Order: sequence, then structure tokens, then C-alpha cells
Amino acid sequence: MLARIVCVGNRLVSCDDLGPRVFDELSRRELPEGVEAVDGGLRGLDLLTCVEQSDRVVFVDAVAGFAQPGDVVELRGEEAYHAASQRFDHAAGLGYLLQVLPAVCEGPPPEWILLGGEQPGGASIVEALAERAVELATSNAERFRRTA
Repeated sequence: MLARIVCVGNRLVSCDDLGPRVFDELSRRELPEGVEAVDGGLRGLDLLTCVEQSDRVVFVDAVAGFAQPGDVVELRGEEAYHAASQRFDHAAGLGYLLQVLPAVCEGPPPEWILLGGEQPGGASIVEALAERAVELATSNAERFRRTA
């Protein structure tokens, strides 16, 4: 099984740089076999090739309005679509990608989940997101969303 942790966000904007900071943290770690970290930046729909070649995808991004600052949240389905289309600067890309994935993937779409960090968050949220992303990427949890 190939699992990818796709960290999205804008490294140059402090309220949206959580994904890139988690990618940097994951890059310093030895990841389990079959798990890759991807710096998704602002690529949105351009992540399709990376995503469709995966069995499982954990998207990591900053979120707002779901929990207390510094908390980690797991979003699926409509909740994730809403967050991606309403709260992120790169909304059109990630939100659209999540919604059209079943229709545009060659073969079955991967399992996916959106792991968000409620901003603002310091170093502890980066570490917590990195740990949880690896746990989700390697678990047998039924928390993932297979189709839209």
C-alpha cells in the first residue's frame, strides 16, 4: 500500500503555512515503508496525478472555525469540502480536487482524509499533526473517505 501525506498551504502566508511546516517536520523524520510526504503547496487540482497513484492520502492543512487554536481536527466528506471551499486561500484547487476525485481518477480513488490544524498554532501543533498524519497513513482505521 502506498500512502501519501500531502501537505498543502502557502509557505509565505502565516495563517496558511501549517501544511508546509508539517512537510518540513516530516522531511526530518524517517517515515515508515510505503509512506511518502509531499509538499503540495498551492497545487490543488495539479495534485491529481500524485493522489491517484496512492492507495491512501492524508491531506494536511490549516483550518479555521472547527476547534480551539492549536487543536487537530479530522475532516471527511461534506465537512472537508466545505472547509476546503470556504476557508483556504487555495480553495478552488483542494476543494475541487476532493469533490471530483471519484469522477476523474483512473481506477478507484484513494482513501482520503483532511487533517487540519486550527490556527494559530505553534511548534506543538506541527509535531502533533506530523504524528497523527503518520498514524493515519499507516493505520487500518475506517476513518477515511473512499468516494465523494
